Amino acid sequence: MGAGAPQLSVDIVVTNHNYGRFVEAAVDSALAQTHPRVQVVVVDDGSSDDSRERLQRWADEVELIFKENGGQASALNAGIASCHGDITMLLDADDVLKPEAAERVAQAFAADPGLSKVQFRMMYIDRAGRPTGRTKPAGHIEAPAGDQRRAELAFPFDIPWLPGGGTAFRAADLRRVTPIPEADFPGVGADWYVVHMTALLGKAGWIDEACVEYRVHGENAYEPSEPRLDLDRTRASIRYADATTGSLSRLADELGLPRPQRILSVSEVANRLISVRLEADRHPIPGDRVSSLAVDGIRAARRRFDVALPMRLVLCAWLLAVAVMPRGIVVKLGELIFYPALRPSWVNRLLGRWRRGDPAPRDGS
Repeated sequence: MGAGAPQLSVDIVVTNHNYGRFVEAAVDSALAQTHPRVQVVVVDDGSSDDSRERLQRWADEVELIFKENGGQASALNAGIASCHGDITMLLDADDVLKPEAAERVAQAFAADPGLSKVQFRMMYIDRAGRPTGRTKPAGHIEAPAGDQRRAELAFPFDIPWLPGGGTAFRAADLRRVTPIPEADFPGVGADWYVVHMTALLGKAGWIDEACVEYRVHGENAYEPSEPRLDLDRTRASIRYADATTGSLSRLADELGLPRPQRILSVSEVANRLISVRLEADRHPIPGDRVSSLAVDGIRAARRRFDVALPMRLVLCAWLLAVAVMPRGIVVKLGELIFYPALRPSWVNRLLGRWRRGDPAPRDGS
């Protein structure tokens, strides 16, 4: 281990709701960590299956919290409030930690006191726990690392952050941004909030190793089971982004960080455009209009200092096409932008070459 790593204590918060068929594997994996200082907190969020009976077997080994159903934010708040260590890891009850996960995370935090969070690869497994050969992010891609505050305040929802299950947090920074506002995240999406908010408190670290097995079983709360446009998921993303934007703005102002007057992300505007074009009567943001969203999208694309000019032009063209094309084509455009697997491989290679940073500062207009 790196210097100081064995002294860092790690809390693993396992959150469960009706995942009795998976939760035992999750808790076993948290208890099997090679790191010497690990505490496991298990929060059952009002399960109606046999989860609680299964969890009783660890009553003397973990801290068990049984609560009424309140959603992911409520469960995470309860678990985080019971943590007293230096590092906090979040584990969904359908996922499985690798034995060395906490050890690797402690090494990373010990090596760099400026880190607010550490990300690591997630290995996809199927319902039975068999590896599918895919990882999040894909094997040739690394998650963003270093000081991402400028990007987080310019285009937060375009940054390919990993979800809470693929991120460990410095506990002091996590406490700084919690409790998670439960009214804004009544179902899932609460880890979205902490991943973005902690980006303003320090640097992001990266472990190029799969530290967790990410189970996709067709009943996941947020992970799509197939590459197809899902407008319910689109609207959920819009609501999460809207709630998180306000919190980011307030925290940035508290910290004295410079930020644009309006936080805009291409993906956020894209979701709103698609929602308005396809199901305007169910769109969650009152007052949104196609024309104003298209203008906002172009502004958001211009801010993308992390990609080359050709990529920004492609984004502008795509946004304009979504604004004016027939509804059937809008569906196809949405699937192509959000699901790279549906695009020809040569297109992905070309877009990949355009994903190079442009260090020149922009005006944030």
